[in-house]
Amino acid sequence: MDVTRADVCAAAIADAFSEDGEIFASPMGLLPMLGVRLAKLTSNPDLVISDGESLFLAGVPPLNAKGDVVEGWIPFRRVFDVVAYGKRHVMMGATQVDRHGNQNISAIGDWRQPKRQLLGSRGAPGNTVNNRTSYWVPRHSPRVFVERVDIVTGVGPELARQAGPAAARFNDIHRIVSNLAVFDVGGPGDTVRLLSVHPGVTVDQIWEATGFELDVPADVPTTREPTAEELILIKEMLDPRGLRFKEVPRGETA
Repeated sequence: MDVTRADVCAAAIADAFSEDGEIFASPMGLLPMLGVRLAKLTSNPDLVISDGESLFLAGVPPLNAKGDVVEGWIPFRRVFDVVAYGKRHVMMGATQVDRHGNQNISAIGDWRQPKRQLLGSRGAPGNTVNNRTSYWVPRHSPRVFVERVDIVTGVGPELARQAGPAAARFNDIHRIVSNLAVFDVGGPGDTVRLLSVHPGVTVDQIWEATGFELDVPADVPTTREPTAEELILIKEMLDPRGLRFKEVPRGETA
């Protein structure tokens, strides 16, 4: 089977959730939802998934499908209980990410008079100080990977420590997956570190597309391609309509 960059990204996201065990997965976006459902069917069957609205699902339906087997109810007010308790791994988007793992989805420019208003902080601060948090970036560029975010919505480890034990205790920025590579915050001083480049991508391309000094190991592996089983699950069960290509177009090949 042909492997697309979107398929590689789905497998990389699945790997980010593979060792979580029985935990509530909260993916935001098409590729994060696809990756989480792939993990549920392969590496981590104990993952707890929802329909993204108010129901825990017993099965693993295709993207945007309704009517699957329901095993629990989680109304909006209950979500905050789960956030505070901590048995959750959320993967959010990021309009900006800086070298210290801080995220911005609020606004671009000076917060007092921003050039562009975005989503707002929403649940990002609470997520990052209470739950394991990962980020998905479908368009890796220096405009996204910046030296310093304009507004901190998702809190990285350094700022969490500065805020004190209440913020730092459960702060866990786990993975940053982009359409080009996979990262964590395991660099010096908990800075962003390159873990792997997707097939067909070079380290030089990552340098050019990143607006800060990146920690790059001497030997950078290639992100794994999905297995034959995973490709069948992606193409025939989870996303037969090809919705993943809305975020990572077909032209981006592995």
